[in-house]
Amino acid sequence: MALRELHLLMTYQCTFECGHCFVWGSPFQTGTMTLNQARGLLDQGEKLGTIQGIAFEGGEAFLYYATLLESVREAKARGWRAEIVTNGYWASSLEDATAALRPMVEAGLDAIYVSDDAYHGSVAENSPPALAVRAARELGLQTNTIAIASADESAPGSSGERGQPITGGAVKFRGRAAAQLAEGLARRPWRELVTCPYEDLADPSRVHIDALGYVHLCQGIAIGNTQAGRLIDIIPSYDPKAHPIVGPLLEGGPAALARAFDVPHEEAYVDECHLCYDLRDRLRRQHSQWLGPDQMYGVPEE
Repeated sequence: MALRELHLLMTYQCTFECGHCFVWGSPFQTGTMTLNQARGLLDQGEKLGTIQGIAFEGGEAFLYYATLLESVREAKARGWRAEIVTNGYWASSLEDATAALRPMVEAGLDAIYVSDDAYHGSVAENSPPALAVRAARELGLQTNTIAIASADESAPGSSGERGQPITGGAVKFRGRAAAQLAEGLARRPWRELVTCPYEDLADPSRVHIDALGYVHLCQGIAIGNTQAGRLIDIIPSYDPKAHPIVGPLLEGGPAALARAFDVPHEEAYVDECHLCYDLRDRLRRQHSQWLGPDQMYGVPEE
């Protein structure tokens, strides 16, 4: 596995509790990365020798502005591309948005992705996300919006290439979406859900790392922990077929995972993510090394 990108989950905290959120972002979530942690992960990434870019995500990364700003500077000092994902809550006016973004641009930020859809209540022309996008573009910053369709408009497999970050399209029924948005939607028999349509689990080009050290292939599926080991050891030692969760998924998708562990489950699910998430949630206490942290499954740390 030759990683090209690290996606740092700077915090599980967020100003919203969006129904489609993979990571259960919430004002009540815990788990926030310090500057020292972020710097350490950038150092580890540098030792891999293959990293080309860093994405800073959450939760809402702008909640810890000073850490975010310095982390962008640190990433650029290593010659990497730096991107931020945000809901734009901080853009209460165009002037405020510009003031928040100008130091990021001066630090070398390459791109910003702003969530701008009904889940964020952002349909007005002068909503915070719209103002954040406008300010970013006026500063010459590469700017993209992330707009996820409502659950009843979502069609399985309708967005994104496998292994690429999701920047729009249909709801993926993992995280909070699996718990809150699946009710009443059309479902397919679990035996038909035989692929992982969205993630390249065999040879990923990116991983997500959170403040608790978990290295995620997909949100909630870990291959190691940087608080117990180093990326330079975790990444080369990853064996997809030997991984207790990934192995079955590669063999035959979530249906194979269900058969491998023979856990009770429902007869039908909205999509592959829905079945996979439900199974992982049922298995995580016995396999916490690979299925964690609790935050990814809607349980804030005590």
